[in-house]
Amino acid sequence: MNRLSRWYGESPLQLPLLAASFALAGYAGVRLLENDPWAVAVWFVGAALVHDLLLVPVYSLADVAAQKALGDRSRRTTMYVRVPAFLSGLLLVWFPLITRARADHFALVTGHSGDAFLPRWLLLTAALFAASALWFVAVTFLAPASPWRQARRARREERARERERERQRRKETKERPPSDH
Repeated sequence: MNRLSRWYGESPLQLPLLAASFALAGYAGVRLLENDPWAVAVWFVGAALVHDLLLVPVYSLADVAAQKALGDRSRRTTMYVRVPAFLSGLLLVWFPLITRARADHFALVTGHSGDAFLPRWLLLTAALFAASALWFVAVTFLAPASPWRQARRARREERARERERERQRRKETKERPPSDH
């Protein structure tokens, strides 16, 4: 076992797991290319080009705009926008059905109408952003260790110290004899 680890460099379990995942991906690729390999290849190349040349710059610009709008230099608050946007973007796998571009084909194959995809996607996106906003409020304002509560507690403690100093100063001036004696 030790000899295999030295030769391979990783856990002995990693090699069979990688082999199994490559076998599964190969099987899925063979099944995918079985019907119309040309259309699948065109779709794959087109999707890669559209993603890399069009969508990545859009993601980057949207992220920069969100950072500037939220005014956060540490990028912690932008995560509350990034995560629901990313999850909503993952749902765009069904983009042809959401835009009803393939609704007739969907209805022909499944027997169901494709009209529900756009409202459901919008509802899920709204729910994701609402959940993220609630989480942001809970973490920022309601959690005991939130920065907002800590700052509020620090201000309250500072005011209490200032009142105590003022009380102490009044007490000292009343007990001190006049300076002319």
